[in-house]
Amino acid sequence: MSYIYIFSPSSAVRDKAAFRRGIKRLQKLGHDVEVDADALSSHTRFAGDDATRLAAISRAAASGADVALISRGGYGLTRLLPDLPYKALARSIERGTQYVGLSDFTAFQLALLSKTGACTWAGPALGEDFGTSETPDDIMEACFDDMVCGQGEGSGWRLPKGDELALVSRSPAAASELAVRNACLWGGNLTVMCSMVGTPWLPPIKGGVLFLEDVNEHPYRIERQLTQLLHTGIIDQQKAILLGAFNRFQVSPHDRGFKLQTVVDWLRSKTKTPVLTGLPFGHVPTKVLLPVGRKIELLVQGRDALMFWG
Repeated sequence: MSYIYIFSPSSAVRDKAAFRRGIKRLQKLGHDVEVDADALSSHTRFAGDDATRLAAISRAAASGADVALISRGGYGLTRLLPDLPYKALARSIERGTQYVGLSDFTAFQLALLSKTGACTWAGPALGEDFGTSETPDDIMEACFDDMVCGQGEGSGWRLPKGDELALVSRSPAAASELAVRNACLWGGNLTVMCSMVGTPWLPPIKGGVLFLEDVNEHPYRIERQLTQLLHTGIIDQQKAILLGAFNRFQVSPHDRGFKLQTVVDWLRSKTKTPVLTGLPFGHVPTKVLLPVGRKIELLVQGRDALMFWG
């Protein structure tokens, strides 16, 4: 079906079995898979030192692949932002290469959008999604196939009931309806994005739709980071905030009822920007693919939310 180039721009691949399973599953789906020469390199916690990973990114840009897919996230890309080959990456996207990833890859995606305006895809990683010990999620695979074939035109999900009530209380006249048009879709991992605030690599987007997710972050840390985005004005400058999965954390007796919903309710009390939850994206098996940097329409009626970019 397509030519996929696997590269490792962030943390070292520790789960080699998942890496191999992911490659085999992509090949079974009919894809031609090429693995970067340093995809399994290791230097302390990284997939090679900075120069090694920069070279891997350059090879991905020169590969001519239909899809450049990260092996995993972790940490490491923010170190590389001053030296990324932005022009080569933008040219490769113009020639048809689609860059796909999530988590730490947010730094790559937002910096590339800031410097060149080029669009990428927030989506699966090789090991976590295609290399899972379970059967890969059907929705994730279908969305990936749509992206590969150029058929993806949008996505939808069912909002929690509390979101409908929040929209009604925000604007009783409009009831639970929301329409956002011609807005730039951007965002990704909350922690990574916050680390980019105040740098030249965070795009100064106003009037956009900002989507966020995170993993292994306690609700109070999620709130602290959302507070940073709120105090910098980023939250209020958007037309909508979409919250995906925030998972793999543990609350403690000290929290006394402070939980993720507490954070969502607090954020809604501090901004007029609509905050929607339940977006199927993040460190979860069921994830849609989202075009970072593309203009979209967002329509909400009742509990049905739809995004269109086709």
